[in-house]
Amino acid sequence: MTSPIRTERHDNVLVIISDNPPVNALGQAVRAGLTEGIAEALSDDSVEAVVIRCDGRTFFAGADITEFGKPPQGPSLPEALDKLEASDKPVVAAIHGTALGGGCEVALACHYRVAVPSAKMGLPEVKLGLIPGAAGTQRLPRLVGAEAALPLVAIGNPISAKKAKEIGLLDELVGEDNLAADAIAFAKSKIGQPVPRSSEGDANQDGIKNPDIFDEFRAKNGRKMRGFDAPNAAIEAVKAAGEMPYAEGVKKERELFGKLMTGTQSKAMRHYFFAERAANKVDDIPADTPLIDIKKVGIIGAGTMGGGIAMNFLSAGIPVTILEMKQEALDRGTATMRKNYEATAKKGRMTAEQVEQAMGLLTPTLEYNDLADCDLVIEAVYESMDVKKDVFGKLDEVVKDGAILASNTSYLDINEIATATKRPGYVLGLHFFSPANVMKLLEVVRGEKTRDDVLATAMKLSKRIGKVAAVSGVCPGFIGNRMLSKRQEQANQLILEGANYWDVDDVLLEFGFPMGPFQMGDLAGIDIGWHRDPSKVTTIREALCAVGRFGQKAGKGFYDYDEARQRTPSDEVKQIIADFAEKEGNEQRDISKDEICERLLYPMVNEGAKILDEGMAQRASDIDVVWINGYGWPLYTGGPMFWADTIGLDTVVAGLEKHGLPVSDYLRKKADAGESFN
Repeated sequence: MTSPIRTERHDNVLVIISDNPPVNALGQAVRAGLTEGIAEALSDDSVEAVVIRCDGRTFFAGADITEFGKPPQGPSLPEALDKLEASDKPVVAAIHGTALGGGCEVALACHYRVAVPSAKMGLPEVKLGLIPGAAGTQRLPRLVGAEAALPLVAIGNPISAKKAKEIGLLDELVGEDNLAADAIAFAKSKIGQPVPRSSEGDANQDGIKNPDIFDEFRAKNGRKMRGFDAPNAAIEAVKAAGEMPYAEGVKKERELFGKLMTGTQSKAMRHYFFAERAANKVDDIPADTPLIDIKKVGIIGAGTMGGGIAMNFLSAGIPVTILEMKQEALDRGTATMRKNYEATAKKGRMTAEQVEQAMGLLTPTLEYNDLADCDLVIEAVYESMDVKKDVFGKLDEVVKDGAILASNTSYLDINEIATATKRPGYVLGLHFFSPANVMKLLEVVRGEKTRDDVLATAMKLSKRIGKVAAVSGVCPGFIGNRMLSKRQEQANQLILEGANYWDVDDVLLEFGFPMGPFQMGDLAGIDIGWHRDPSKVTTIREALCAVGRFGQKAGKGFYDYDEARQRTPSDEVKQIIADFAEKEGNEQRDISKDEICERLLYPMVNEGAKILDEGMAQRASDIDVVWINGYGWPLYTGGPMFWADTIGLDTVVAGLEKHGLPVSDYLRKKADAGESFN
C-alpha cells in the first residue's frame, strides 16, 4: 500500500504532503508518514526547514473516527507530535480548509502556523463527549492564553483564520491561491532562528493572575454545558496548563481523556455522530438515483409555520412564492419574516445585505396560479384532512407535472392526502418543527406511493437548507409525536394519581430535557384546540381553560408567571387537579421521582420498539436523531433507543410490567435474547 504521505524538496525546505482523501484524517498511515517525514528532514543536513501541508480540500480535519474503539496502532498522535515539535529545524503548518481536532493539534505542535484567509481552526472533540488527547489542551493555552483557549476547548466551535491570527494561534495569513509558495517563503525566513515551541509558551499565565476566568466562563456558558461531562473536563485541563509543568499537564489531559473515552456520555455522543449521518441514507434507494432539480419553492400559508419554512429556503438562496387567502394575512406573514431576519442581523449572525438578499427572493401572492412553475410546493395550513385535501386538489390542477407536493402535517395520513391528486408518487410529508426557521429536525414522511427520486430529492434538499432529516413511514404522529403521545398520557395519568405536576416537569429537567410537559403546555398555550365552552370540562386542560388559565401568555396556566416569565406552582391548579381526580374516582397517593421517570420514559421506548417492528423507522438510531433534534432529548444519553440499550432492555421490560404498562412483543423478544436496538 502506498503511503498517503509524500515529501518534496524545494531548495533547503522539505515539504511533507498528506494526500488522504476525503479529509486527510489522521489514521495510522498518516501518523507514521509524518514521523518518517520529520526523521528524513532531521537526518539531512541540507534540509534547513520543514513545511507540512495537505492536498485535497482541507488540512487534517481530525482523528480517524473509524479507529475509535479499536486497539491502537502506533505511532500514536501524541508520539508523532512530540517528535515533530522536538525538531530543531523550524516546522511550519500550511493550513487551508479546516484544521480541526487532531489537525489543530498537529498545527499546535508545529513551530509556526500560516493559513489562507478562508481556513478555519478548532478543537471540536467536546462535541463527541471528549477533550483533545494529543496535548491540545496543554499547548493551546500556553500559546494563546487560558481565556482565549477556553471557548475553543470547552465549547468546540471552530474559529476563522482572522480570529485565529488575532488570538495568536496563527502567525500569518497568506495568499488564498498561493499557500504552498508562501509557506515555503515563510519557512525560509525562519531558518537560523531558535524555534518557538508551544509547549514552552507562557501565555497561560493569565489563568494564574486571574483565576476567576474559569468560574466566569462556567457561569457564562452554564446553559450550553448543563449535564455534559466533557466541557468541565476541558476547563479542568486548560486550568492544569497554568498550574502544572507541561509533562504533568499532559498526564492530566490523558487521564481526563481516558475517563471520558470509556464513559457512557462519549459513547452516546459518538453513537449520535454516526446516527445523524446514517439517517440521511435511505436503505432501499440506490445512491445514484437521479434527483429532481429544485430551483423554486411554493409555500401555502404565511402563518408562523409557513413563514418559518419559507425562511429556510430563502436563507439557502432558493426563491419562494408564498400564498395566502387574504392580503392582510399575507402582509402580516411577510412582515414577521422580515422582523425575524432583522433580529438575526442585530445579533450579528447575518448582514443587512443578506437580509435584503433573502427577502428579495420572496414573492407573496394570493393566486394559486402563481405556483404553477414551482418545483416543490409545501402546504402549511390548518391541521384538517378536508382542508388539506382541498388544497392538494387545487395544487394538482395548477402546479406543473413532475413537481413535488408536500404536506407539513404533524400527524395526518399522507396516503389519504395523496388521493386528492393524480400524482400520488410525487406526494410526501415534510414535517418541520416549530419554530421552523430554527429547529434542526425535518421528519420526511414516505407515503406508500412516494417515488424513490422524490424521497431522495427531499433528503438531499434537507441538507441544503441546514436540516437534519429522518425518514418516517405513514402512521399517526409519525415517529416523534407518536412517542410523545405516550409520554403525555402518562404525565396526565400521574397527576391524577397524586404526583405533583411540577415534580413531573422537574424529573424531565433533571434527566436533561429543556422543559417538562406542563411547562411546554404553558408555553404553547393550553387553549390550543379548546372548544371555548367553560361549562364543558372533560379534562384538566379544559378545567384550566374554563377559569382563564391559558398559559404563559395569560400570566397563568399550570404555573403562575411573574413579569420575567418565571414560574411558580399554583395552589389553585393543585386544587383543580385534586377536585378533578376525585370526580374521576382516582385515589391520590405519593409517587416517587423514580416511578415518574420510569412511567414517562419507558412507554416511549416501547412505542419506539413498535415503530421499528412496523418498519415506520428505518433504524433505531433514526428515532434517536428525531428525539434529539426535535424534542430536546439530551444528546449525552444518545437518544431514547440508545439510552434504553445503555440501561438494558430487560430493565425497561421489568419497569413497564411493574407499573402495569403494555410491553410490545418486539421489545420483549429483544430483551429476552439479551439484544439491543442499536
